[in-house]
Order: sequence, then structure tokens, then C-alpha cells
Amino acid sequence: MPIYLDCNATTPVEPGVATLVKRFLEKDFGNPASPIHDYGVFARAAVDHARKQIARVVDARPDEVIFTSGATESNNLAILGLVEEGMRSWRRHVITTAIEHKAVLEPCMELERLGFEVEVVPVRPDGRFDPERIAAALRPDTLLVSTMQVNNETGVLQPLTDLAGILADHDAWWHVDAAQGFGKEFASLRHDRIDMISISGHKIYGPKGVGALIARKRGQKLPPLRPLMYGGGQEQGLRAGTLPVLLIAGLGEAAKLALRHQVERREKCLAMRGEIIAALASLGAQQNGAEAYTLPHVINVSLPGIDADRAINALKQVVAVSSTSACTSHTKEPSHVLLAMGCSSERVETSLRFSWCHLTEDVDWDEVSGILANLRTSKGA
Repeated sequence: MPIYLDCNATTPVEPGVATLVKRFLEKDFGNPASPIHDYGVFARAAVDHARKQIARVVDARPDEVIFTSGATESNNLAILGLVEEGMRSWRRHVITTAIEHKAVLEPCMELERLGFEVEVVPVRPDGRFDPERIAAALRPDTLLVSTMQVNNETGVLQPLTDLAGILADHDAWWHVDAAQGFGKEFASLRHDRIDMISISGHKIYGPKGVGALIARKRGQKLPPLRPLMYGGGQEQGLRAGTLPVLLIAGLGEAAKLALRHQVERREKCLAMRGEIIAALASLGAQQNGAEAYTLPHVINVSLPGIDADRAINALKQVVAVSSTSACTSHTKEPSHVLLAMGCSSERVETSLRFSWCHLTEDVDWDEVSGILANLRTSKGA
């Protein structure tokens, strides 16, 4: 098998997490909604423990953690769950940015269909949104501001702390899609001005199919969200359905380990980062997104003269890499993120995303750079 370098799409599962998930799959399989016997009592305790583990990462309260199937559902709940509040209050203006994941942009398109005005703020060439552009877009009727923490294609950390200061005196709800940064970058999500945070288990070495919306309370009240589906009243009435205890326990364990091992994970990723930058330098690699703001585990580069699809195919026996978001890679559409940053079409077509983690095996970077160099030579011939 090739060495996996597509961790922004999904991460491998931490061995300790897999062991815990298996235990709840095979042995402790009770329903937390049935605490009338030991099976249900233990299941409920496991869910409550996971809430604490997740909340601790962002300095939230356990009762502010609403379990979902993943960040996409959490994004939809945060955005579309405010429709009734917007209609009631006549605040129908929403702000987002041009580099958001489709799991934010498409719910915003649905808001437009429902009569809301969605303002998409452009971004700078360095891959970051400009907080002052959002400040200029704010209006008295702005209901929601939705921004990401870390871009999934470039790995660029967004200026959340600056935006928190701008929003300090405005009562718009602020949602942050933290699918790519939760458990990897910690400081920015701990600002209590952020009202809602979306996360996914499979981005932090946990299982697929589980995530959460962390909804911070204002004045002891959750954001005025309405559920997207009904039947059972679980998760404070915001997300119906039997809780998948095995997945929730796995997510909680993954969050705990992310917090505990953040320093050594960062050091491991930085070491590999140095190797890949050195290996690609001879190919004239152009980094997409400012290095100063890019997290240690990902790099997006354009390789002049080397088509991305050809490169991915040529490398597939050695390393597994990608060229865009996993959710849109099947469409063959050019990256809306790189285009929003002002990259030329040629630069977009030659872009590759390498993303790794503390579990990644050693890579023969000389072999990788040699394969890519041969592509350029064969094209020239």
C-alpha cells in the first residue's frame, strides 16, 4: 500500500481509540436513553464523559456539546437552524467567506432560497479572510457570521482572534467550522465570543460518522436553533436519534489524546514538513497560502509544468495525495479556494495537497521528487 498523505480528507484512527470503539461495539452496547439497568447507566456515563473531554479542548461546558454525525451536519444545524430566529427578528443578513467548505456555502445558498441575503466576503492572496472586510459588511440586521478556523485545502489558519474583537459589540451569532483545526490548533477556538463550533471525529484520529456542534450559551441559553429533524428529543431537543455510544466514546477519547499529545504531534509533523519542502524545492514548488499561517501537517503547492491529475496517478503506488477537498474531488471542478485567493488557472491545475500526521510512516521523498521530475521531462519531450 502507498503511504497515506491525505490526512485532511480523513485521518487514520488512533489505536487506543479503535480499541475503545470496539469495546462499546461488542461489550458495552447499552442505550444511554435507557438508564434503567447497568447497560444503559454505563452508556449514559460514557456519553457524559465524552462531552467533558470534547468541551475541555475549547474551554466550553459539557452541556454545550451537541452530538451530530459530523461537521457537515453541525454546519447545517448552525446555519439552517437559525432560519426561524431570522424570520422572527427580521434579521436576514448573513456573512461568510469565499474559501468556506461546501458544507457551509451550500447551506448558505439554501438561506438565499428562503429569502435571506448572503454576503460572501473575498479573501486575500495569503489564503486568509480580512477581518476588516467582515467589519465593513456588518449591519444591524446581520443574523450570522460563518467562518472557518483552518482551510481544508491550504491548511491556513484564519484570523479568528481579530474577528472576535470586531464582533465583540455586535450581537450576530458567530459560527466557526473547525473540522480541520479542532484538536490541532487550540488557542483560537477558546475565545468565548465564538457561539458555535463544528467538529468531526474523522479529522482527529477518531471514527467516521460522528461529530459535534459546540454551542456556547449566552446568558445561560443556547443559541436559538431549531432542529433539522424530529423524533425523540435527544441532545436538548436539537438532534433526534439514538446516540451512537461507540462513536461518541471514540470522539471523546480522540479529543482527550489530541489535547494530551499536542506538543509531540506538532514536532513530528514539523519534522516531516521540513522534509517535503526540501524535496519539492528542486521542482520550483510554489506554496499556496502563507507559510507563516499554515499548520504543520499540511502543505498545498503548485508544481509548474506538472498537471495535478497526472501527478496523483504517477505517485499512487508510492504515496496517496490529493489536489482539492475530498468532498469535491470527484467533480473535477477547479478549486474554488485557490481561485478565490487569486491563483491563475494554471497554478490551480498544477496544485497538490500533501497532508500527514503523527501516525504517518517515513516517506522516501527522493523517490517522490524523482517521479514528479520525470513527469515534467516526459511532457517536455
